Amino acid sequence: MADKACVPINSEIDIVTARQKGREMAQQLGFSSTELTLIATAISEVVRNIVEYAKHGELCVDIVQQGDKRGISVIAQDNGPGIPNIKLAMQDGYSTGKSLGLGLPGAKRLMDEFDIVSEVGKGTKVTMKKWVQKNVR
Repeated sequence: MADKACVPINSEIDIVTARQKGREMAQQLGFSSTELTLIATAISEVVRNIVEYAKHGELCVDIVQQGDKRGISVIAQDNGPGIPNIKLAMQDGYSTGKSLGLGLPGAKRLMDEFDIVSEVGKGTKVTMKKWVQKNVR
């Protein structure tokens, strides 16, 4: 079982590849089918942002352990234009594009942990984690 996988993001087709890779790795950890869908959806949202705003980037999926918790870590990173106002970008309904503005806040709701760091002109890094629930074997 691979502990880490990275997918270069350059076009719309890479959204599908990134989703599949994240889903495969999460499946190895025993996430439920519902949780697999949530993880895949969160990955789609952050990767779509890379394609739309930065054009190129990378998505890395890691199996992580923290104490007795096991889970999946997803890092989406680009060297694009950056986000001038993260607080505004994290509001439901806010979008600088033509979308519904569900991307970043939606991804945050789907995962257990969510962090975003962005610098205008340098790019954006989104880190998300989802933990396997203890009663899942």
